[in-house]
Amino acid sequence: MTTKRDVVHTDVLIIGGGSAGLATSIHLADLIRDYNQKIDQGQTPGTKLSGDILLLEKGSSIGSHSLSGAVVNPKTFRKLFPEIEEKDFPFESPVTGGGVYYLTKKYSLEAPFHPPFMGNHGNFVACLGKVNRWLADIAEKKGVQIFTGFSAHELLLENGKLAGIRTGDSGVDAQGEKQPNYQPGTEVRAKLIIFAEGPRGHLTKQLIKTFSLDQESNPQVYSTGVKELWEVPEGTLAPGTVIHTMGYPLTLDQFGGGFIYAISKTQVAVGLVVGLDYEDPTFDPHNAFQVYKQQPFVKKILEKGKMLRYGAKTIPEGGYFAMPKFYLDHAMIVGDSAGFLSMPSLKGVHLGMESGMLAADSAFEALKKNDFREGQLERYQKLFESSDARKDLYRVRNFRQGFKHNLIFGMIHFGAQLFTGGWGLSLTGRLRMEEDGKRYKTLAQVKGKSFQEKFKDLLVFDKQLTFDKVTDVFYSGSQHDEHQPCHLLVPDREICRKVCIPKYGGPCQYFCPAEVYEIVTDPKTGEKDLHIHPTNCVHCKTCDIKEPLKNITWVTPYGGDGPEYENL
Repeated sequence: MTTKRDVVHTDVLIIGGGSAGLATSIHLADLIRDYNQKIDQGQTPGTKLSGDILLLEKGSSIGSHSLSGAVVNPKTFRKLFPEIEEKDFPFESPVTGGGVYYLTKKYSLEAPFHPPFMGNHGNFVACLGKVNRWLADIAEKKGVQIFTGFSAHELLLENGKLAGIRTGDSGVDAQGEKQPNYQPGTEVRAKLIIFAEGPRGHLTKQLIKTFSLDQESNPQVYSTGVKELWEVPEGTLAPGTVIHTMGYPLTLDQFGGGFIYAISKTQVAVGLVVGLDYEDPTFDPHNAFQVYKQQPFVKKILEKGKMLRYGAKTIPEGGYFAMPKFYLDHAMIVGDSAGFLSMPSLKGVHLGMESGMLAADSAFEALKKNDFREGQLERYQKLFESSDARKDLYRVRNFRQGFKHNLIFGMIHFGAQLFTGGWGLSLTGRLRMEEDGKRYKTLAQVKGKSFQEKFKDLLVFDKQLTFDKVTDVFYSGSQHDEHQPCHLLVPDREICRKVCIPKYGGPCQYFCPAEVYEIVTDPKTGEKDLHIHPTNCVHCKTCDIKEPLKNITWVTPYGGDGPEYENL
């Protein structure tokens, strides 16, 4: 029997209530309003646009799934809100000082100057969830319809073209059987769909694969960032202090570093970001972060404080050459989903918002012509090519790839890029990297001590300074309906048992920052197997990226499920 579903029609559908999606909706609403006013006033001929804009957010509220460092460049806010004074933007503090430090196990060495692109003069410390709630309030006042708690679960294709999306069903048990409270998902059909799902978006991933949007792109590569929000005694750090660190506990062949941002007089954000191209299958980003907090320089800042919140997310780092084609018939991609992030400056919020404004400009022209074919939406690409965003991304186009071997070579290569306009040491002008999941060595190939062996004495968590994964998940506020189908799909358990666990040691138990994956041993047979705890998931999608045999796929759970990132 065919399930009868409600069908909703709209002009423009935006999937994702982060800063990129919200900026798209606000700018498009402004363009439509100004155009309609000119028609009313007789200043321009034409027919008024209905301007129906619908935005779906899978989190229970706007900001629930928003997480970033975050130090924000305000220039896109100025473009989007020229009528609002900078002091009224939803930031916590202007950057007032800080530095870059190299850490060893016991010591810290401050760099005498900020490395290129890492200076933060004129930028602001912010809580991304608070920023996005502010943006959403403005969007709704401009007529954008925002619906939270709706997971965009499936693409609707007709005659090979994108026609809409389907939200996830609810009231289905873990075996996929419909329960008495079953509610079928809704079909949302739109003339234009803008994908703003953040990094490794569930539907964006399908879209890129279905329409081969990345066939001319480098593989996208990622970092996983883990973050805690701490309350500390007043006077610990001045508000607006921005500290970045390199080194310990990461090795020279690992890309990444730590950050400490003073949000206010009594709140500090601290985190560790690690490139997912690491080779040791026992490396654990969450546990590395707990080791990081025990380093004396970091510990001194936190030791009299109290942890308030925890979260984790992935960060698209591939840069300009890893960006997919971000337009096609009836669709555009914005923000992290399209790779709008500049690694050297560690900035993505303003670039994601700028991509949303460029997409809105293109959408506006498409609405006026009632033409949503690829040839019309190519305007998005043309606008990008002449934009500040393209300039920012192109000049550091080989940055991340230059670090694929080790930190020292990466710094040499970056120096060469600065003198060659981004070309660097490449003979072709374009460096490449493998997908992160292909970078693992087997347990037998790992030389020296593995991460787990090297730091085993420091991986004893006191729940005051350091925390196990389950405790941190509690502080993420993550909740899921326990009776729904598992949203972490492992199609072949035999691959886990016969290949992944013997060869790699079950790296999912380590790379997941929320203890979703557990390797258990049968006490009778001694055989090892994988158990999944989907209710722990914080929606970072590290598993979808780093699993070496591509045997895990992250899909959307029920709408409204997942973390509650209050002020992260």
